[in-house]
Amino acid sequence: MKVKKVLLLLKNMVYESTSPQETLRFAKYYRKKGLEVIVVLWGPMGVVLGKKNKHGSPEYDNKMQKCIDLGVQFKCCELAASMIGLKEEELMPGVEMIHSHEVAEMFLQFREEGQLIINL
Repeated sequence: MKVKKVLLLLKNMVYESTSPQETLRFAKYYRKKGLEVIVVLWGPMGVVLGKKNKHGSPEYDNKMQKCIDLGVQFKCCELAASMIGLKEEELMPGVEMIHSHEVAEMFLQFREEGQLIINL
């Protein structure tokens, strides 16, 4: 079975970590190969990547926008966002807030379809 979709999971948003950078690089790479790419931001620190107007280096907002412009979908777990007080209106345009049960359903769907799931 050929892989057509990729689900990338980001649980930790730490500026000193390579996980956010790898997530965005993988998303861009797979999208340019023509695959459907969904990035799920979950866990109280992973959802921080979806917040607009972040400060620091690297400039994640610009990198995320490039991915969004390529057609990468970003989903933010509502449960994790609520744990740190992140509101939907604080998310970058193009980042969708979803419920944790929707994340769980995506896991099942991707697994049943034999698609790629990567946790970074």
